[in-house]
Amino acid sequence: MGYNIRMKLSDENILRYSRNILIPEIGPEGQEKILCSSALVVGAGGLGSPALLYLAAGGVGRIGVIDRDRVEITNLNRQVIHAERSVGRRKVESAGDGIRAIRSDVLLEEHGAALTVENAVRLFRQYDVVIDGSDNFPTKFLCSDASVLTGVPLVHAGVLRFGGQMMAVVPGKGPCLRCLIPEIPPRRDTPTCAEAGILGGVAGIVGAWQAVEAIKIIAGAGKPLAGRLLTLDTLTGAVSVHDVSRDPQCPACGDSPRIRLPLEASEYEQERSCVI
Repeated sequence: MGYNIRMKLSDENILRYSRNILIPEIGPEGQEKILCSSALVVGAGGLGSPALLYLAAGGVGRIGVIDRDRVEITNLNRQVIHAERSVGRRKVESAGDGIRAIRSDVLLEEHGAALTVENAVRLFRQYDVVIDGSDNFPTKFLCSDASVLTGVPLVHAGVLRFGGQMMAVVPGKGPCLRCLIPEIPPRRDTPTCAEAGILGGVAGIVGAWQAVEAIKIIAGAGKPLAGRLLTLDTLTGAVSVHDVSRDPQCPACGDSPRIRLPLEASEYEQERSCVI
């Protein structure tokens, strides 16, 4: 687990998080776990924006955000943590301002860089759970591999147009992303949001759901989406959950794993799409 801060349920915290505490699956003990926990969000974009806000609002004590990009005007239809005045600023700084505006006592760590083969394992080991809000398959596979290698749970998700998907990678308790998608899809088969579009509210739904999943894992509440892929089609209102089996031949989490970081960077090198 990560290097956490120690926080107790003060009178102020009991009042602030009273609606969380009233939930039987959380209660005072679960809320204290949340306050003492840490989460890393990969990407401060369409998925990362709501995830960061709800992790902070929910009481996660230490939050890290990693993103190398700057805010652009085209981001504002879905990346709700950023304001118009932030266009041109580094996303980690803009996201930090948004988080502190709703929660001044959060311990915030801003990593203004890309997630890479060189830093992924080190960063994952510093947190209790990681949310993948990245915008491209190479980074998503890197997140999954780092999760398996460090044992740190990962909440994977992706969105496009009116749809989205989400799955939890909980090492030792279910499959990884490579069990679902054995290889990084070719760039020609994966349209970007700049090419296919994305409705901002869809990213908001899925990103907020990622925060819920992360808090469930932290508090030990309910059943994580380990071994299950949730798909969402907001155009029809359909939500479905599909079982995903662990592949014994998986090179990352199989019976005889072959993937060990640091891998060759070329394993993950592909043209990157626009930020979700």
